Amino acid sequence: MTFYAGVDFGTSGARIAVVDAKGILCHQSSRTFGTVLEAALPDCWQETLFSLLRGIESPQRRELAAIAVNGTSATVLLCDAIGNPVLPPLLYNDARAASAVEGLRQLFAQERYHNAPGQHTVLSATSSLVKLLWWSEQPAFTQARYLMHQADWLGFLLHGRLGVSDYHNSLKLGYDVVQLSYPDWLTSLAIAPLLPQVIAPGTPIGPVQPEVAAHLNIPSHCRVCAGTTDSIAAFLASGATEPGDAVTSLGSTLVLKLLSRTRVENNAYGIYSHRLGDRWLVGGASNTGGAVLQQFFTPSELATLSDRIPTEQASPLDYYPLLQPGERFPTNNPHLLPRLEPRPSDPVAFLHGLLESMSRIEAEGYRLLQTLGATPLTQIFTAGGGAENAAWTALRSRHLGVRVERSQQPEAAYGTARLALGLLTTPRLSETRHL
Repeated sequence: MTFYAGVDFGTSGARIAVVDAKGILCHQSSRTFGTVLEAALPDCWQETLFSLLRGIESPQRRELAAIAVNGTSATVLLCDAIGNPVLPPLLYNDARAASAVEGLRQLFAQERYHNAPGQHTVLSATSSLVKLLWWSEQPAFTQARYLMHQADWLGFLLHGRLGVSDYHNSLKLGYDVVQLSYPDWLTSLAIAPLLPQVIAPGTPIGPVQPEVAAHLNIPSHCRVCAGTTDSIAAFLASGATEPGDAVTSLGSTLVLKLLSRTRVENNAYGIYSHRLGDRWLVGGASNTGGAVLQQFFTPSELATLSDRIPTEQASPLDYYPLLQPGERFPTNNPHLLPRLEPRPSDPVAFLHGLLESMSRIEAEGYRLLQTLGATPLTQIFTAGGGAENAAWTALRSRHLGVRVERSQQPEAAYGTARLALGLLTTPRLSETRHL
């Protein structure tokens, strides 16, 4: 029997999942990072990766056929010629490179860059490209030879091949996922030599290095595959497979992802599309979500009060639940104020109004994606803590008008294991386009 491992690196820890050839979950475990200094993060990640792989039961480890790793989108490392980080990593939400955004805008405005996009996912303080441009101004940059995403670097520790990435992680680096190549405006920049070769997620890169195989008691023929981002791994774990299938993540915020035959891009609403084989994963994210609920209710109160909500009745309360002013999707208004009044004295009625309003926002989000050209919605899988709330599910079903159910597997690591198994049809490494 053969087994396939997926490792999910999140913000506070990592998890591994192992599946068999039929995709059945056989093993999972997790490790937390604890408090780690910025400069020590790479060592922590490496130790965690190897610890999770060593934790696989020996019979499964000896029959491991493939491994894939996902990381947080736009978490990047600047590495030297042998793969050692030359500076501490910049995490997905690190915005210290914001000063480089305006320089990139000005560059796009120059005539010789007339093919550069006026709006692009790279024009963000947290994009991989902006971080690389900011790094290029630091003294240590002279030692740098490779820009690597978190998933790229962790995969490198296993297969030993530098400068290889996947087109999910590389979207925020400026990679053109339609043409499957870097655009001319990007390859003309001084930082271009550091850009990785980009291949399809799940593509085998190479076998585990002999010394790693021996150390972990993994077969020398076990292949290491190109990875993905944590959010796409969660989508792959959900059970969504057909155009029209969608995944809503009910976490601190509300994140929608719809599998579509057509690509949708709209910078005003923060909507962009990841390539998923020959289809597109169209996404948008609202600032409403569970973080607002936690302002008013404890987890036990949420559970108790939700059970008392008359879900067959629509709440008369019209809220727009936000922690602070500003919304981008499905309403584009950076000054939109939270609307949480009037607040009834009955906490059940108040929670009903909040959940009803969030359900309405979710439905508006999916309508917007479809209005902009995405494949019509047919069913929704739900991930995140809110998936456990039966009342919220009932309210959402009424607003969405399609079947709503929980994701088949809640862990992104399971989606990454399916990627290692070969969920996505991918070309051989030698057939892909690169620099």
